Amino acid sequence: MNTGTHETSSSLDAHQPAEPFDMIVVGAGAAGLACALFAAWQDNRVLLLEKAPEVGGTARKAAFWYWVPNNRPLREMGIEDRKEDCLRYMARLSRPEAYSPNLPRFGMTQWEYDMCEAIYDNASVAAELLAQKGALEYRHCPDVADYWAELPEDKAPRGRVLLPKGACESMSDGGAVAVQSMLEAARKAGVVVRTSARVQRLLTDETGTVTGVQAQLGESGSAVFNARKAVIFCSGGFTHNKTMRKNFLSAPVFGGCAARSNEGDFVRIGTAAGAELRNMNYAWMCPIVLEKALREDPGLIGTFSASGDSMIYVNQHGQRVTNEKLAYNEAAQAFFSWDPASSSYPNLVLAAIWDARSQQHSASTEYGRFIVPEGSDDAHVIKGETLAELARNIRARVAELAPQIGNLHFGEDFEANLAATVERFNGFARSGRDLDYYRGERPVEVLFNGPAATAPVAPNPTMYPISDTGPYYATLLTGGNLDTKGGPVTNRHGQVLDHEGAPIAHLYGVGNCVASPSARAYWAGGATLGPILAFAYLAAHSAHNEAPACVATRRSTFDAL
Repeated sequence: MNTGTHETSSSLDAHQPAEPFDMIVVGAGAAGLACALFAAWQDNRVLLLEKAPEVGGTARKAAFWYWVPNNRPLREMGIEDRKEDCLRYMARLSRPEAYSPNLPRFGMTQWEYDMCEAIYDNASVAAELLAQKGALEYRHCPDVADYWAELPEDKAPRGRVLLPKGACESMSDGGAVAVQSMLEAARKAGVVVRTSARVQRLLTDETGTVTGVQAQLGESGSAVFNARKAVIFCSGGFTHNKTMRKNFLSAPVFGGCAARSNEGDFVRIGTAAGAELRNMNYAWMCPIVLEKALREDPGLIGTFSASGDSMIYVNQHGQRVTNEKLAYNEAAQAFFSWDPASSSYPNLVLAAIWDARSQQHSASTEYGRFIVPEGSDDAHVIKGETLAELARNIRARVAELAPQIGNLHFGEDFEANLAATVERFNGFARSGRDLDYYRGERPVEVLFNGPAATAPVAPNPTMYPISDTGPYYATLLTGGNLDTKGGPVTNRHGQVLDHEGAPIAHLYGVGNCVASPSARAYWAGGATLGPILAFAYLAAHSAHNEAPACVATRRSTFDAL
C-alpha cells in the first residue's frame, strides 16, 4: 500500500506564503494523524507536514495496541474501572519512590496527576470518536493483561487494550492497518498532507504568539505556512539523535526502533521558543538486536516478545542475569546495571542462546523476534554444532564488535560457565520453577512467551530444557529505545508551557516529542498510544477554541537543521 504520496496544491508553492490554515500539525504518525482528524472534524482547515517520505512514523512498525482505561467494552461487560483505582495503579508504577495509596495524589506531582487524569477521562472518548467516524475501528482484547496485573492497585487488570479491527490474528500488523485507515479518513476530511517536509522554524508575531512554520520541502526549497489557531507538534522523540541520547538518557543505548526521522526536532525548536523540558532521562525501552542497531538498520523492531522456551540470556561470563520473559520495557533494564567496582556496564551486551527445538518451533519475523525462520535475514544469528563451538563463535563475534561497544569482551570463563548455566537452567525447566529469576510466574510473562512447541511441554510453559546436542544458536542483544518520552512540558490540553508554567500562545505538542507523565513506567501494552489519542483529542479541541491570530509573521532565529 502506498501511503507516501506527496500531495500538492496551489497553496503549497515552495516560494510563496500559503493561504493560512487554521492548524498545522507537524509529524504524521499516530499522534499527528489523530490530531489532524480531530481538528478537521471541527471544520478546521488542517495541514499535516511529515519530514519523512511517507506517513506513519513509528506507529507503522507497531502492533498498535492502545491502552484505554474504562473503555466502552469494559463498561458493557459490567467491569468497573474506577478513576481512583486506575490513577493509583499509574502512580504506583510511575513514582514508586513517592507512592502512597492514601495521599491525595498518591505521591504524584500536580502535573503528573493532572496528565494521568486526562488520560483516564479522555482516552475512551477519543477512541470512540475515531471508531464512530470510521477512522480507527477497533476490536476489544478482553484477555490481554496489564503489565503489572498482579499488583493490588490494579483493580481492572485485563481488558483495557483495544486493537485496530483489521489487524491479523497475531495482531502484529496493527500499526500498518491503523495508519492506512486514519490517513484515508484524514484525506476524506480535507486534511492537506505533505511529506518530505521538515519543519525548521516557528513563526511568531510581535506578541510571541506562534503563527506558523517554515519548512524545507525536499529538494525544492523552503516554504512558509501560516496557522490562524495553532501549530501542533507530533514529531516523535530523539531516539536517532546520538548527541541527545548521550546527553539526556540515563542509560547508554546504541539506538532504537523509532522512525528514523525521530531526531528530537521539537526539543530544539520548543526550547528556542521558551519551552520547559521534563522527563528527558527516560525512554520507552525494549531489547534490540545489537548488530542491527550498530548498523542503523531502518527496519529494526524492538524485541517485544522473546520467543523460545529452550532459550536463555547470558552475560560476558556465561551467566544468566535476568528473567528473559519480562515485559520489554523492564527486560531492557537488565542491560544497564552498573558495576562500581569495575566502573562498567557488565551486562550491556547479552547473548541470547537457544537450541534446535526453539529454532524449529519459535521462529518468527513478527514483534522483532531474534529467532527467525530459515531463509530469513539471519546475519545476526551465531551458530555452533556444539555448545563449546557456539561459545567460541560468540566470543569471536563480540571481539569484532568491541571497538563499537566500549571495548567490551566476553571472558575466557564464558565457555565453562555457559555449560554450568545451561545445566542449572535445565533443572529449573524440568521442575517448572526458576529459583533464580522466577521466569513465567507473572501473567505478563506468559503473554510475551511467543510461539513455542505444543509438545512435549514442561511444567512451566515459558521454560524447556536446552538440548544436550546441537545445533545451537545465539544472537547479541542490548537495550534500546522504542522512542524517548521526554521533551517540552505540556498541560492536559496539549499546550506547551514556558519556564513559568504559562502556555506559549498557539503552540501545542502531543506524543513522544513532549514530556510523558509516566516517568520510568510502562503501564501496559498500548500505554504509549492510548494516552497519545487522548491528548490528540484534547489538543485539537483546545486549539480549535483559540482566538485566530494575525498571520503577519516574522521568523524566529532558530533553525532545526
